[in-house]
Amino acid sequence: MIFQEIYNLAVKMGIESDLRGKAKVQKYLKRVKEKYEKFPVDEKEEFDKEKLTNPFSDTRILIGDPKQKIKTIYVGIDIDSAELMIAKYLSEESGKKIDLALSHHPEGKSLAALDEVMHLQAEILADYGVPINIAEKLMKPRIDEVARGVSASNHNKAVDAARLLKVNFMCVHTPADNLVARFLKNLIEKKKPETVGEIIKILKEIPEYKIAVGLNAGPKIFVGSPDNYVGKIAITEITGGTSGSSQMYEKMSQAGIGTIIGMHMKEEYKKQAEAANINVVVAGHISSDSLGMNVFLDELEKKGVEIIPAAGLIRIRRK
Repeated sequence: MIFQEIYNLAVKMGIESDLRGKAKVQKYLKRVKEKYEKFPVDEKEEFDKEKLTNPFSDTRILIGDPKQKIKTIYVGIDIDSAELMIAKYLSEESGKKIDLALSHHPEGKSLAALDEVMHLQAEILADYGVPINIAEKLMKPRIDEVARGVSASNHNKAVDAARLLKVNFMCVHTPADNLVARFLKNLIEKKKPETVGEIIKILKEIPEYKIAVGLNAGPKIFVGSPDNYVGKIAITEITGGTSGSSQMYEKMSQAGIGTIIGMHMKEEYKKQAEAANINVVVAGHISSDSLGMNVFLDELEKKGVEIIPAAGLIRIRRK
């Protein structure tokens, strides 16, 4: 595949699996384009034009020639300077040239813009019954908090390492998270679990989570008990950049949500969910990231690209 084709496929699959629905994502892109067209010349020059076709600011080609042919990819959940050196070493010592380092978690300009994807959380919550005006108001302070937090990061450290090592570098974040969110939503709707314990059983049948159990990082009940009835299940804490607002759980409970499935949860959030009488199942962070990436990587392998899993990726191939 050509480097640009890999990037385009990630964006395409991310849009198609987005829990908001493809139509809503396309409307969002239309609004971005209309806004851009009204910008004065100086603002147009500063604008990241990838946003006109890619709604996921945390997914980008970070460095490299988009026209380069890619045969072998070194893939990890987190790719930093050390992982890039490993990729370079393997490329030189094994006789198998690595054409691209692919990270799930964002680096460079993608990390700096992580907050920009978080607005999708409000739209997903609205689909579950939380009024959109309330979801947006509660998400705004959290989005601003994340923006301030990532602003202090050394965003381009790993990208500079890739440049010096002459390694192509890319990240796929929200599209992969969308893929795992869609995977779990479809599975839960098919299996129709009645209790929290049944959700755990369903998750443990998924290979990535089954392996995570052996690593002491498998699915866990953070709030509730195995015998609790699930009520309405919401897949709300899987995608959307990072954790949303800790103040959202009361509104979710009022919208009739009885159980949420997420990747991870901080203690503050756990207490808020408990106070709102919502069951919480945490599937697992790296195992969930691996599941989403694997759905994407399977498509790359179908097109003849070889995958070298590393840096936390639990590689499972599906037919």
